[in-house]
Amino acid sequence: MSDYLVQPSNLPTLRQRLALRALRLVGWTLHYKPLPGPHGIVVVYPHTSNWDFPIGLVAKWALDLDFRWLAKDSLFRGLMGRIMRYWGGIAIDRSAPMGATRQIAQNMLAEEWCWVAITPEGTRGYRPHWKSGFYHLAQTANVPLLLVSFDYGKKELRVVNTLTLSGDVERDMDAIRAVYQDMQALHADDAAPIKLAPRANDEPRRKRA
Repeated sequence: MSDYLVQPSNLPTLRQRLALRALRLVGWTLHYKPLPGPHGIVVVYPHTSNWDFPIGLVAKWALDLDFRWLAKDSLFRGLMGRIMRYWGGIAIDRSAPMGATRQIAQNMLAEEWCWVAITPEGTRGYRPHWKSGFYHLAQTANVPLLLVSFDYGKKELRVVNTLTLSGDVERDMDAIRAVYQDMQALHADDAAPIKLAPRANDEPRRKRA
């Protein structure tokens, strides 16, 4: 992993070097491996703290990569909404049908370069599984995953591991778990288990009263 450690002296612009030094000032190191192509889905895990956003944003400035990110549309209201869009945010309606996935995929592929970040837990609080939107979006757009990790134990932000989905969900989730198995969330009890929500027809039927 040290082979991918980003050093300020290796960054070409003053803005990038200042951003990386800001990360280091609060104890964080940044690890980065060049991306495999111009399009993809960024999976961010674990996500249990409000600190994830500013740390990730400063890392984005350090790498000078225009990562986009999805968030619920309620966060994009008023002045803050304009700022969020300027920082790369894309508002989504979580109640929208699967057609929204196809639209996001088409919009992403229409751009010359576009990597879209998603937090599959969907919330900073505990939930018993991941949301499957990231998986469906990567499959629909036929793009790889970038598995970004926030390790609060080592204070390492890792932008290193990529995965091309096989279409075998269990196999792919095993590969994802292998990448994240040693990651330590800031609030460990709130980190969701790395598994997808069961499909509706897989859930046990409830007996009627």
